[in-house]
Amino acid sequence: MLFGKKSISDQVIIEGIKAGGTQRRQHENLLYEKYFYFIREGTKKHRLGEEECSSAYSDAVLLVIDHLLSNRFEGRSELKTYLFQIFSNKCVDQIRKNTTNQSSVNNGIPIEDLLHPLPDDTRTIVQQLMIDNDIDLLRERLKAIGEKCNEMAMAWGEGYSDAEIAKMMNYNSPSVAKTSRLRCMERLKEMYQKDFKI
Repeated sequence: MLFGKKSISDQVIIEGIKAGGTQRRQHENLLYEKYFYFIREGTKKHRLGEEECSSAYSDAVLLVIDHLLSNRFEGRSELKTYLFQIFSNKCVDQIRKNTTNQSSVNNGIPIEDLLHPLPDDTRTIVQQLMIDNDIDLLRERLKAIGEKCNEMAMAWGEGYSDAEIAKMMNYNSPSVAKTSRLRCMERLKEMYQKDFKI
């Protein structure tokens, strides 16, 4: 790369994203990398885990890219400020979700309690059917997100790191592989949300 990612101006990134093609992807990755340190700040400020902050950050970057492409970002603030505000909102959403999930877990009936009254052989069959159904649905969704995303998700699921995936799939760097993987996971999540009306 000809210049450090921190020294690249927001205007260059915005123009590159709007240019489309390979330039768009390259500048999306530059945006992702330039403010990657937000994740560390988010873990301190919002007391969320690194995984949750990474997910919030990826969601925020994807939303900012969408806003740039649809001209919803009007440039009234710096891109950094705009991204940080969206990232902070995503972190707050995650905190709310965690709080809601904790309370709903306490109110719900565990599946084991529903299966317990069944005879042992019936319970085993029902559990196996549930597992098979989940696996079939996942396979179907992985096919639907495309071959490259499928391959990446499978490699990640088998424990390969982003650095290893970058080498296997000829990405420029682990961060590019991670950005692509997170996009794939976002598409997979959206499919599940449509299925279950989440």
